Amino acid sequence: MHQRKSKKILIYFFLLFIVGSINNINFNSLKLRNIIDINISGLDFKDKSTLLKKIENFNLKNIFLVSKIDLTNEIESNSLVENYSVFKRYPSSLDINIKKTKFIAKINKNGQIFYIGSNGKFVKNDFLNNQVPFIFGNPEINEFFYIKKIIDESKISYSEIKNLYFFPSKRWDLELIDSTIIKLPNHNINLALNLAIEFLNDHRFIDARIKNQIILDD
Repeated sequence: MHQRKSKKILIYFFLLFIVGSINNINFNSLKLRNIIDINISGLDFKDKSTLLKKIENFNLKNIFLVSKIDLTNEIESNSLVENYSVFKRYPSSLDINIKKTKFIAKINKNGQIFYIGSNGKFVKNDFLNNQVPFIFGNPEINEFFYIKKIIDESKISYSEIKNLYFFPSKRWDLELIDSTIIKLPNHNINLALNLAIEFLNDHRFIDARIKNQIILDD
């Protein structure tokens, strides 16, 4: 009885050795395929080609060794990207889906015109022709988004704004597409703007800088 058990153990051990050897041979002979395709969607041809070249400079060996940190840093450093997703399609492809930022204003910085994206980044692009408001002055990006939020929550549409004027005192003036000027205060801006809007149809100059008062053109 003891001899039979010993024989069975030897047989099992022999079979395990053979199977293990086969698996090891197959694993050692398996070559991880290089990344062949990088598919980027959401950008136009020129911007897609630029991003693709930067990613290819990582010298990607295979899909298992793609650095998430490198990809994330490269994609997020692109000022055109609002948000994105990356999908590894085995065995040898990467799919990068990008939502492009929306341009919401223009500004002159050091003699160059930049677009401001909804992602809060500045985009240098000379051949865009977006009809967006121009910002005069030098506000911080958060100061611009603050006034835009107030406009978006008011009774006037942001699409009616032609220019925004920012002053060193941190105060804003708005110029509408019909050339109406609205002068806003430093505080209680939302209340002042909604009060000023009540006079839009009859006046081209509305001064709402004084609390609870509106000064109009003659």
